[in-house]
Amino acid sequence: MTKFVFVTGGVVSSLGKGIAAASLAAILESRGLKVTLIKLDPYLNVDPGTMSPFQHGEVYVTDDGAETDLDLGHYERFITTRMKKANNFTTGQIYKSVLEKERRGDYLGKTVQVIPHVTNEIQEFIKRGAAFGTEQAVDVAIVEVGGTVGDIESLPFLEAARQMSLRMGPNNTAFVHLTYVPWIAAAGELKTKPTQHTVQKLREIGIQADALLCRADRRIPDEEREKISLFTNVPEWGVISVWDADTIYKVPRMLHEQGLDGLICDKLRINTPPANLKRWDALVDEVEHPKREVTIAMCGKYTDLSDSYKSLNEALRHAGIHNHARINIEYVDSETLTTDNVSQLARYDAILVPGGFGKRGVEGKILTAQFAREHKLPYLGICLGMQVATIEIARHKAGLANANSTEFDPETPNPVIALIDEWQDADGSIQTRDANSDLGGTMRLGAQSSDVVPGTLAHEIYGDVVNERHRHRYEANVNYLDQLREAGLVISALTQREKLTEIVELPRTVHPWFMGVQFHPEFKSTPWEGHPLFRSYIQAALAHQTARSEQPQPEKAAA
Repeated sequence: MTKFVFVTGGVVSSLGKGIAAASLAAILESRGLKVTLIKLDPYLNVDPGTMSPFQHGEVYVTDDGAETDLDLGHYERFITTRMKKANNFTTGQIYKSVLEKERRGDYLGKTVQVIPHVTNEIQEFIKRGAAFGTEQAVDVAIVEVGGTVGDIESLPFLEAARQMSLRMGPNNTAFVHLTYVPWIAAAGELKTKPTQHTVQKLREIGIQADALLCRADRRIPDEEREKISLFTNVPEWGVISVWDADTIYKVPRMLHEQGLDGLICDKLRINTPPANLKRWDALVDEVEHPKREVTIAMCGKYTDLSDSYKSLNEALRHAGIHNHARINIEYVDSETLTTDNVSQLARYDAILVPGGFGKRGVEGKILTAQFAREHKLPYLGICLGMQVATIEIARHKAGLANANSTEFDPETPNPVIALIDEWQDADGSIQTRDANSDLGGTMRLGAQSSDVVPGTLAHEIYGDVVNERHRHRYEANVNYLDQLREAGLVISALTQREKLTEIVELPRTVHPWFMGVQFHPEFKSTPWEGHPLFRSYIQAALAHQTARSEQPQPEKAAA
């Protein structure tokens, strides 16, 4: 029977429940268990697909095309199980499902209520995510409950977890609560009162934590751990200190050394071999002992919140690990870039333009692509980053004046980027999209395969076929591809079915490393293998750094 571990949070948000849950899953997997993770999000949105990255961070995409919480990216980077639509659901999805059942008459005229109908639906979704009762069922499903204890919106999830622990019987569920122990500088001590209160709130709901993960900026002394244990009814060995670490990949070892995996296995009556964390130790050693260092300029518009590019940041660091290099990422707000100041990008080892939606900052991104092309700086454009590179070459090399995307200029005379239904018909007319169209579920999402052109940089990286995850609406307009090719742009990969542009690049004879990809390769990067595209990109950045250092420096004028 599948066992369930519920991970909850208290005091404040952003403590790192996702990392804690993923780290516990990693340790259990190292014991030979088949593990999956499920994220419950308490907001009413059906999915995070239409939410601003400033509010929610990045939207993570799975192979089967689900737009999910960014914590699923941590899950896939920490364990081998691949996430699916069933691994993340929101209050919006739960209510949508309940209301659809009510409209169909599934409840046989009963009054539909939060208890039992909504809580039962949550439990069904959790079991579905764990493939409960099927041949694909996992040994342990770790269920992360979003929000903090005490939030009104998360109450149905916590109640469902309480009911589930009752129905599953003893030793089939466990509760791990992540809390905060602040250091009060004026008093010169750690304060345990917030933790006492959040555990009390959890117990009022009917849930007794089996383990407390106490977040702090330092290791929590035994005296404070003993005090927390006394006031929370959690055994002292279940009060675990989780201090700030310089890399998230140290957390599995941190939790294991304090016995969290042993405690969970004892609670769930699971007998396994000891955890083997050698590969985690080797990974941390590589992170801590780089041989070189490169600095990447990430030119985007969500630069005020690093979570907006969480998977991208991790993918670059993974590539750095595999190139024995430390990666420094400096965010450049594309909205601030002009012809007068774009030369500031010359000091970087490489340039990356990430994805995004909307017109704001686009001209700065186009300027960035032009600067990288003209000054032979390694350039990687992802999704929108590919599109702005295409627009830039259309404007400045193909002679297509005012070339643009219809996303930014619906009246552009040269829509080199457009929605598929906006491309020219046989009679020359341009179809326009419905301005009131539903933005949810109108994108090309999930994993798709493309054929790669031999003799290209893309072929060096991927081979004959590339299979990557997508999240976009606009495509390179097929009617302009011949003109772009004549201008020197190489279309190095096309989708197998629709023949849509997937990768563009410049020949190596023209530029050392210049590539744009329509997909999001960062979603498939892990610390173990990295990703071939990012590995190649970091190699190019290192090569550019070396070439620049070998250039003769101008002599200083005599005093």
